[in-house]
Amino acid sequence: MATTSEKPLRKDAERNRRRILDAAAELFAERGLAVTLNDIAHHADVGVGTVYRRFPDKDLLIDALFEERVHELLDLAEQSLECQDAWQGLVEFLEGSLELQARDRGLKQLLLGTPQGCAKVGGVRERIFPIVSALLVRAREEGRVRADVEPGDLAAAQWMVGAILDYSREVRPELWRRYLHVLLRGLSAEATVHDPLPVAALGPQELDSVMSSGALARR
Repeated sequence: MATTSEKPLRKDAERNRRRILDAAAELFAERGLAVTLNDIAHHADVGVGTVYRRFPDKDLLIDALFEERVHELLDLAEQSLECQDAWQGLVEFLEGSLELQARDRGLKQLLLGTPQGCAKVGGVRERIFPIVSALLVRAREEGRVRADVEPGDLAAAQWMVGAILDYSREVRPELWRRYLHVLLRGLSAEATVHDPLPVAALGPQELDSVMSSGALARR
């Protein structure tokens, strides 16, 4: 009888935990550091006590979200390495990691806003770097990537496209795909000038809006 009655409780507790994490991710993306645990409880439609039992303070909740994203990124890198086509694996990793960044704007801001957060990001980079390096080496050996491309170039490419993603998300959320495609052409040993870019270029008014967003972000 005891074993039978415990199973639903465990499922219910896990369901509440999932709702709390999903609600926190949404609110952090919208409001950043101003979000409280009470706000998260209301958004998740669970009792405040339930949130505090699971996550006594906001830092623990941020840590839990961060660990989930780390596992997603590691899984993405490992799956990309297993891809039979090394170039396609490289494209899938860059595209997938930027999609995660687009989804987790709030978490990124929270992490990079503290020294502890920056240290965590650095630790993740150390775990992922060997996998991505192996993916790049394989693509070079297959003649799919320029021979002079180094792992650090991939990190720089992500930073550049990530900056475009952050500045243009309110004007053109998918604009980053255009510039990822441009960078991939530069990385590829087989690129042709006839490949169509996946997203249209910015118009003059859109460009002004994006530049204004960038200036505000730097303040």
